[in-house]
Amino acid sequence: MAAPDGRRVRPYLATRGRTRPVQDIAIEALVSTTKDGRTRGADPEPERERILRLCHSPRSVAEVAAIVSTPLGVARVLVADLETEGLVRVADPHAAFAGSTEPARNLSVLERVRDGLRRL
Repeated sequence: MAAPDGRRVRPYLATRGRTRPVQDIAIEALVSTTKDGRTRGADPEPERERILRLCHSPRSVAEVAAIVSTPLGVARVLVADLETEGLVRVADPHAAFAGSTEPARNLSVLERVRDGLRRL
């Protein structure tokens, strides 16, 4: 991770030393910026700002981590914080199939996640 002036920043600084998100978020969960997240001013923390801009269209937490160039754990903490503040919405792809008895539908979700990760 890099500071605005180009110096390297340790990832735990972006999370204020936290290593676990306030709620558990799956790496395949889809993150999208809410209306509040789109209309508020720029976030003073560059990683959070990049996540808010990036997620105008839904992205998985894994994609967010890769594109923002942060470790997956850091991305999960930041996304969880943004969700708590109402700036992003996190959709659990498993919830859509919780009552489903169709293994093929569950498999198709996993295949899409796999394919998306391969494209990274």
